[in-house]
Amino acid sequence: MTSIEVPVSIAAALPTLSVMDITNEVSKEVASSKTRDGIAFVTTMDHLSLIRVQERETGFFEDIEALLERVVPADASGRVRLVAGLLGPRTESIPVSEGALCLGQWQRVMLFSLDGEHRADWSLTLIGA
Repeated sequence: MTSIEVPVSIAAALPTLSVMDITNEVSKEVASSKTRDGIAFVTTMDHLSLIRVQERETGFFEDIEALLERVVPADASGRVRLVAGLLGPRTESIPVSEGALCLGQWQRVMLFSLDGEHRADWSLTLIGA
């Protein structure tokens, strides 16, 4: 069987939430680095986005958007800032072993854009040996 690797793929495109799967790109960066064991810190470059390790399941993203809409309605003043505060820091730390991300079988590195815009800007900081 032949397979191809999509460098960045859209996991969900919803009215107020956009999710991109950046696992392949992050994995390539880690593999090409000199760090074999340590921690990878993946950070978004935009204050309207955040990184999470999550299974890529469409229903989950729809549920998150519905929950956020109930907690902070779309017409609320400063909604994106409030949602970002609820969801926590923009950075995710991921263990690295033997030059590879330590993710569960179905886990992926996801970039969430909280205003529905697709943003692929992120940075990687590796700490270790």
